[in-house]
Amino acid sequence: MKGKIILFSAFFILTTAAVSAQAKNAPRSIISTTALIRKYHDQKELSGMQKGELLELYIERIKVLVKTLPYIALVTKPGVTMADLGIPDDGDHKKILDNQATGTSTFLDTTVEFQRKMMPYSDKGNLIAAILFYENTLKSLHEFNELNEM
Repeated sequence: MKGKIILFSAFFILTTAAVSAQAKNAPRSIISTTALIRKYHDQKELSGMQKGELLELYIERIKVLVKTLPYIALVTKPGVTMADLGIPDDGDHKKILDNQATGTSTFLDTTVEFQRKMMPYSDKGNLIAAILFYENTLKSLHEFNELNEM
């Protein structure tokens, strides 16, 4: 099992390196394009789920929040690039964006590891409440967009 994890990790790192090497000059989104929620849920639907499913939803929402909230003064939707906002697409700004992406990734890796080890001990009701809270926070970004357009 440990050998499979090491092999998978090495493959993932090599694949990531190859893709990033090809996309060095391509414009990058400020908010990760993976910062999306596939579906919002209600309390009744969440109550019918197993704890493992709830944990995955909980982690997914944390990832989206971490990848979105620090940037809402600039942009609230994935796919917007520095050039779209009029930010010079030069080496300094690309480096800052790359450093931020690396820091976010490191933070999320640590956070997800913690969540996977500790949250199985949480109460199912608390997980449901947290998921609903996170989803309401994400929905409020739509209100933020409306306020910003005024």
